[in-house]
Amino acid sequence: MASELSSSHAPVTGVRVGELIDGRPVGRFHHLLLALAGAVMFLDGFDTQAISFAAPAIGREWGLSVSALGPIFSAAIVGLMVGYLCLAPLAHRFGHRRTVLVCTAMFGILTLQCALAESSIQLIALRFLTGAGLGAAIPSLVALTSEFAPARRRSSFVMFIYCWYAFGFVAAGVVSGIVIPLWGWRAMFVVGGSVPLVLMVFLLRYLPESPRYLLQRGAHNRAHAILRRLDPDLPIDAIVLADASDFAQPAVPANGKVSVVLDLVRGRWFLNTLLLWLAFVANLAAFYAIQSWLPTIVGSLGEPSRVVIASTVLTTVGGIAAAIIIGPAMDRTSPFRTLGVVYLVGAGFVALLGWVIGGGSTRALLGAAFLTGTCVTGGQMSVIALATVLYPTSMRSTGVGWALGMGRLGGIAGPLMVGAALGVGVAPRDVFFAVATILVVASISVLALERRVRSQQRSVG
Repeated sequence: MASELSSSHAPVTGVRVGELIDGRPVGRFHHLLLALAGAVMFLDGFDTQAISFAAPAIGREWGLSVSALGPIFSAAIVGLMVGYLCLAPLAHRFGHRRTVLVCTAMFGILTLQCALAESSIQLIALRFLTGAGLGAAIPSLVALTSEFAPARRRSSFVMFIYCWYAFGFVAAGVVSGIVIPLWGWRAMFVVGGSVPLVLMVFLLRYLPESPRYLLQRGAHNRAHAILRRLDPDLPIDAIVLADASDFAQPAVPANGKVSVVLDLVRGRWFLNTLLLWLAFVANLAAFYAIQSWLPTIVGSLGEPSRVVIASTVLTTVGGIAAAIIIGPAMDRTSPFRTLGVVYLVGAGFVALLGWVIGGGSTRALLGAAFLTGTCVTGGQMSVIALATVLYPTSMRSTGVGWALGMGRLGGIAGPLMVGAALGVGVAPRDVFFAVATILVVASISVLALERRVRSQQRSVG
């Protein structure tokens, strides 16, 4: 049923959510949503990285060995996986807005508790719970952002908020250099925990709920009110309708409950999801392998510390810069083909980085590190945007959460495999060549996914 909104005198029969969102230009509502989502992502990135800079001071105060710091680092990563895999699907029942609010308050309070920790056991437990909160919030933020984005701008919106996650990593380093020398490591957690609680005031006031979620729950008036924030010209008596069709959206059983996780891996979604997971695993394996070992490898070659730091930071900066180009390219052309090309080009840049390590100038090393970041870090942001394009609204937060969770397996395996290779005497150059082949695998999986999606769309059409 179509809406008749061109004239105030025309009878208003109904308006489809998707048609309304796609027909609106980017305006104040979108900017506010991007600001709120970006702020939460920024704080997530800050909190995730803060422990890396606080760890040396923690070790000195508590007399911990380097090996004893490992579980403190890993606790948040394990918590993230739990959040992605177990808590993110709960948004289907409780709503994205409520999930973001609860999880933001959760990681704010728990981060403040980290400042009061008196032992490594306490800190490990708190970091695990903090990571779980972060892992549950991110998929809902991505789902909300993508749902309110016009289809023509969806990838750009998702990549924009993920850039702020990367900025949070950078800010943690800057703030730690000021705060820790003056007030100690506990002050880092005070900053990281108090700011999210302040942000809660704005989230409670301005963060919208998914109108599709509200319609599924029969809250038509609330859905109408939110859409009027998006489009003030929406008639007060307009009837808000669910979308007529949502590609490959699972059917809802009579009892009103959907096993969303199982929907990801059954029927027509089975191979699609496996190909997406393969891209996530491969991308994160390459990302964490480079992020974890590049400083050590560059330092072992006799480069000064400023070059070690600069080469690592440039891999993040390159990804942020690339998002400005990759996001719009995914929106204007095929998102699958765009990302497939990004991974292929990235394989070349990683191979180039391996080639210049130990055999090139410092300038060439830094340039190769930046170019590597454009496709490896940029690819990580892009594949998350790709997941929002692949899955329908009802599956989106769970699909993103599980893809991120499965991708962490690659994030764990990548550094381990590089460490094992270096341990048996494989040259760093050959290690980077091997990492380049991992990105080729990611490219193949994304391009194969495009062929399947096109075939399914033709069969439905």
